[in-house]
Amino acid sequence: MTRTVVESKTKTAILGFDEPFCVIGERINPTGRKKLAAELEAGDFSTVEKDAIAQVAAGADILDINAGVVYNSNPNPNETEPPLMRKIIELVQGLTDTPLCVDSSVPEALEAGLIAAEGRPLLNSVTGEEDRLEFVLPLVKKYNVPVVAISNDDTGISEDPDVRFEVAKKIVERAADFGIPAHDIVVDPLVMPIGAMGTAGLQVFALVRRLREELGVNTTCGASNISFGLPNRHGINNAFLPMAMAAGMTSAIMNPVALPVGPKKLQEKRDELAAAGIIVPEDLDPEILATITGLGSTKSKAGKEMEAIRAANFLTNNDAHGASWIKFNKPPSADGEAGGRGGRRRRRG
Repeated sequence: MTRTVVESKTKTAILGFDEPFCVIGERINPTGRKKLAAELEAGDFSTVEKDAIAQVAAGADILDINAGVVYNSNPNPNETEPPLMRKIIELVQGLTDTPLCVDSSVPEALEAGLIAAEGRPLLNSVTGEEDRLEFVLPLVKKYNVPVVAISNDDTGISEDPDVRFEVAKKIVERAADFGIPAHDIVVDPLVMPIGAMGTAGLQVFALVRRLREELGVNTTCGASNISFGLPNRHGINNAFLPMAMAAGMTSAIMNPVALPVGPKKLQEKRDELAAAGIIVPEDLDPEILATITGLGSTKSKAGKEMEAIRAANFLTNNDAHGASWIKFNKPPSADGEAGGRGGRRRRRG
């Protein structure tokens, strides 16, 4: 069976057809997060620290590290991103021994990340574009790391799944020319938004099956792409992930954390209840208010997507005796540690 090994200095995460689904935490990424981008430019890494700890606690097996900030003071990412990538990786490695994924579109930042990362990180990413193949594949070979292969090329992203398969096949074949085995290629077949393309789900399920059966590669995706622009995105994601797993997908780049309910949401709920004639005591614990009103939690916890993934692992016999499912659903212990907190993933013999 195909197995892709990703390692930190002391921990191992394995992507494989007979392995539990691998969750790659996506939160350490300033893209679309203005507050985080501003903090990074100012040298403030407090959100990075919180995101790293919260994602590991929620069950992330690998942490994606993206330093793609466009500084106001220097808009050239070729100059700013490599040192920032090194800094973030060193910081995160000081907080957790969870394996890492080095994620950048800047070639120099990729190599800077590979130099800084301990163990055997996952590299994100290579595409079928010629210049990208010519730079990234030698890096993959030089540092002996696995790589995410995204199914687009110089012509862009095709809506035809057969074209996307051929791009993936091309990358696998070109990698073989460098002596890179198929088990070190993790293909992202590209998930289209279901709101824009009604066949997007069916396409990716069929593609994943072909990639597994014909190329023998592991797969990943940006899981939330499927629900982009739609209401109740978690509901769609929760259905998509187990279906993708059943088709053979072995990992996803996603947010494992249910973001906590903040004071603003709590006050809005208080005002809504007051308008309905229901007075909430001022001294009511915020966590109790969030729970009984269905808002969620004031604490960072594993999201519903993680619940769906763990259930699917159990149902596909990738959770021996349901041990992870039972642990995930245990109530918090006396020291406050939630049952869903992930430790080292077990290797299977």
